Amino acid sequence: MTNLPIMQPKLPSAERLPRPRGVIVWITGLSGAGKTTVATRLCAELIGRGFDAEVLDGDVVRRHISRGLDFSRESREENIRRIGFVAGLLTRHGVIAIVSAISPYRAGRDEVRAASGEQFFEVYMSTPLSVCEQRDPKGLYRRARAGELCQFTGIDDPYEAPLAPEVSCSAESDTVDETVESVLRALLPRLAR
Repeated sequence: MTNLPIMQPKLPSAERLPRPRGVIVWITGLSGAGKTTVATRLCAELIGRGFDAEVLDGDVVRRHISRGLDFSRESREENIRRIGFVAGLLTRHGVIAIVSAISPYRAGRDEVRAASGEQFFEVYMSTPLSVCEQRDPKGLYRRARAGELCQFTGIDDPYEAPLAPEVSCSAESDTVDETVESVLRALLPRLAR
């Protein structure tokens, strides 16, 4: 039996190729404001342009990462921290993390912005409460008005609008295509840096 030498694969040099920068696109607004629709369309548009992108939807995150949290202010802020942490991990690998979450408290969003620096890009869906209630895709406003849901954002719990979002749009006056175009117009130059 002949002992054949074991071939070792050639390892790449220690020099690393530059990795594209990821960005957190944080879409905030009331329930029914159009966040998820815009996030889904934006993600498809970015992937179509060759970017790596993922959507972190607030409802999905609640089921899988933040299960057990209630809707107290403390739990909502913890939920936002968790979403921000996962989004930050994605951006380290060049992924555009598109967050679609009510994230009602300015302090929570500002905390994620401070931790993310220039990689944070806030989109405010400023759709008025009356329009969100009229749309009410999940029937949540109806339940909140009937007293079946407590601590519901916009009804008996506050929503603190962003003070200086990178983009502000409203499903009342802007189509989904117009909103996505506004976001891309502001976002693409940042991705080119």
